[in-house]
Amino acid sequence: MRHTSFLFLALFLLASCTNSTTEDTAKVNEKDALKTPPATATEAGILHYPEETHLKNVKQLTFGGDNAEAYFSFDNKNLVFQATNPKWGAECDQIYMMSLEGTADKQPPLLSTGKGRTTCSYFMPDNQSILYASTHLGDEKCPETPRTIDGKYIWPVYKDFDIFVADLEGNITKQLTKSPTYDAEATLSPDGKMIVFTSLRSGDLELYTMNVDGSNIKQITDGLGYDGGAFFSPDGKKLIFRSSRPKTKEEIANYKGLLKKGVVQPTEMELYICNVDGSDLKQITKLGGANWAPYFHPSGEKVVFSSNHHSASKRQFNLFMINIDGTGLKQITFDKSFDAFPMFS
Repeated sequence: MRHTSFLFLALFLLASCTNSTTEDTAKVNEKDALKTPPATATEAGILHYPEETHLKNVKQLTFGGDNAEAYFSFDNKNLVFQATNPKWGAECDQIYMMSLEGTADKQPPLLSTGKGRTTCSYFMPDNQSILYASTHLGDEKCPETPRTIDGKYIWPVYKDFDIFVADLEGNITKQLTKSPTYDAEATLSPDGKMIVFTSLRSGDLELYTMNVDGSNIKQITDGLGYDGGAFFSPDGKKLIFRSSRPKTKEEIANYKGLLKKGVVQPTEMELYICNVDGSDLKQITKLGGANWAPYFHPSGEKVVFSSNHHSASKRQFNLFMINIDGTGLKQITFDKSFDAFPMFS
């Protein structure tokens, strides 16, 4: 779900969530903020709302373009992210790296090939290489990006996406997937030994794991619907992910019909948690609307995620926190447009 966005860095006050006095860095994306924080909460372009008691030191990292999905290196010194920015020569999403100081409105180093469309980059444990998905082997041009079909908001599922490893000079060093269908949304386990990703190789969008070298691919989910955006728990034993699970005949027909056209409709998604082998699957949100972009709190007992369930227009997305048993829902951000893709250092 892409919106014109700037990247922000913030500190979650964990004491207000867990009785701990520790602080960890978390990353958020926000839309249409100004470069200079306003003096009051009534001015436009607010960086930090008074209600956001769990945040401090909110800092804007990028200025202009469409920036999203920034993830920390294992040494917490850099962020890897995707951006569309014609000023940088990126007509569709490419992968870039920046320090925690941000881009200072300058073009950061390009880590992808500059060809095709890329998504979902993630640092490897050596901090000298990254994972990301790209369509460049299928076509070096930017693919078309449909946004609606029959009035329905949709995401494209490009069959040319495969997952690659590249160094920080932009050289691809390994291709991890080679199926003729969608393989993307890869993230790494905390110990750096396992990757979780989403694939259409079964005919449905399911979660899979593989070793860090691309071997030992295992299917993790098998329920009809789109399972994606998975992340490992801090101890590496569980997965949190978003899913749209159609139930009625009409919903199933709609899902299958759109999938045949290479798209999904992400307007109804809930969060699920399971063991890394797929067992003990549990739905932890039943909020309605689009609940997505989940990431584990460092305690492993909570999840921070983006949701529009509270918005009548469904256009406002904010960050929420919830316990992994589905209790204790709490709103974290109060921006009036779009907050998503949170991640802890």
